[in-house]
Amino acid sequence: MPLHELTAHALHEKLKEREITAQELTEAIYERIAEVEPHVKGYLTLTKDIALEQADRADQGFQNGDEMPPLAGIPIAIKDVICTKGVRTTCGSKILDNFVPPYNATVMTKLHEQGVVMVGKTNMDEFAMGSSTENSAYQITHNPWDLDTIPGGSSGGSAAVVSADTAVCSLGSDTGGSIRQPAALCGVVGMKPTYGRVSRYGLVAFASSLDQIGPFTKDVTDCALLLNAICGSDAMDATSVDVPVPDFTQCLINDVDGLKIGVPKEYFTPALDTEIADNVHAAIAVLEELGATVEEVSLPHTEYAIATYYIIAPAEASANLARYDGVRYGYRNENPENLISMYKKTRSKGFGEEVKRRIMLGTFALSAGYQDAYYKKAQKVRTLIKSDFDAAFEKVDVIATPTSPTPAFKIGERTADPLQMYLSDVMTTPASHAGLPGISVPCGLVKSGLPIGLQLLGAPFAEENVLRVAYTFEQNTEYHQQKPEIQTNGVG
Repeated sequence: MPLHELTAHALHEKLKEREITAQELTEAIYERIAEVEPHVKGYLTLTKDIALEQADRADQGFQNGDEMPPLAGIPIAIKDVICTKGVRTTCGSKILDNFVPPYNATVMTKLHEQGVVMVGKTNMDEFAMGSSTENSAYQITHNPWDLDTIPGGSSGGSAAVVSADTAVCSLGSDTGGSIRQPAALCGVVGMKPTYGRVSRYGLVAFASSLDQIGPFTKDVTDCALLLNAICGSDAMDATSVDVPVPDFTQCLINDVDGLKIGVPKEYFTPALDTEIADNVHAAIAVLEELGATVEEVSLPHTEYAIATYYIIAPAEASANLARYDGVRYGYRNENPENLISMYKKTRSKGFGEEVKRRIMLGTFALSAGYQDAYYKKAQKVRTLIKSDFDAAFEKVDVIATPTSPTPAFKIGERTADPLQMYLSDVMTTPASHAGLPGISVPCGLVKSGLPIGLQLLGAPFAEENVLRVAYTFEQNTEYHQQKPEIQTNGVG
């Protein structure tokens, strides 16, 4: 099997035994990038010089016989919403086209301590606002399984590069589903940890009460390894929670005997694609055959999750994005007549249409006379959604649902209909409101050959249950081993 197709844990063994070098591995990844990246378009910035330096340091450690961390020398891609010192960080927006952070996000500091190799920064919907990666100011990323379809969003680039084997794993961010949904559509593993489990310091904010960093990987074992690397409390992030971080690899047990899995009836509606429903039910049946107890649960406020999300998230975005005014950093409109003119022209030309739409929605929801009717009411509904999950987790250990209501759709199919685009997140936003950990693992293909994701949700800080169920499902199926055949002739 080519090096670029291997998992991080398999590559670690080869590096440790000195069957390969980190330099050879890094060069193999860049050769793969040269082959398929012009068609997939998952990267905004490549950092080959930095990557080769990092690979050289890892090789020195392996050659010296040092005890090397499991991610040392492993090529990783980073969503372009995470600050990387000395490397351009655009958030997929023209307003940050020239922004080079003077510091690293906490997750980057942790990854550098692990000795990873940073391949580059991945494409995304502008400021993480979107479900298809069509809102990037720079390019549209294509789904490796079908280059005419979207990879999901907002972390579409991070999902696509793992699916296309142009990175071994990657980091994304999840506000309303932006890791789980593209993971499902690109046929890879993607996990949103519990809110507060991973530091948000250096993650450029979209909606601060929802944003969370998490991994994309080729299998559940790699997911556990990346979680081990990035989780933990951080004095630089007031929302970071000081709870013990277990060794997540210890919960990779091929056994669900005695675990209770809840299936919420509200997620299986007539609007759900029938092929997805059939495959997810079949996946749940596999877990039941392996010894899990399956029972129906109810999450009655699920239907309000999307409406609630599109009040809370834009309201927080309205406040967070106020800092992009052309004064301190980023794009500034040239030759403004006065200060107010500079603000208007900078923000009008620097932000894309979807970002401006959400800023206006959020500003309206927070405006005098409307805040009680919209924002405060949405916060109350959010509490009800969380209460639904709390009640369910008193009965079950894990909740199983589809990750996305449809497989990947055609590029351009929903760009003229924002409401249809927003409904792409109908399966993922409820858990975001409750701050829950959730993973998407591959569970089949629709007849057209596009991947389907099984979403597994856990109670707060119960990542171990989620990973155990995901690992058991993976070990007893072969869906995670399926690879796209990227058609590079005349497409892209």
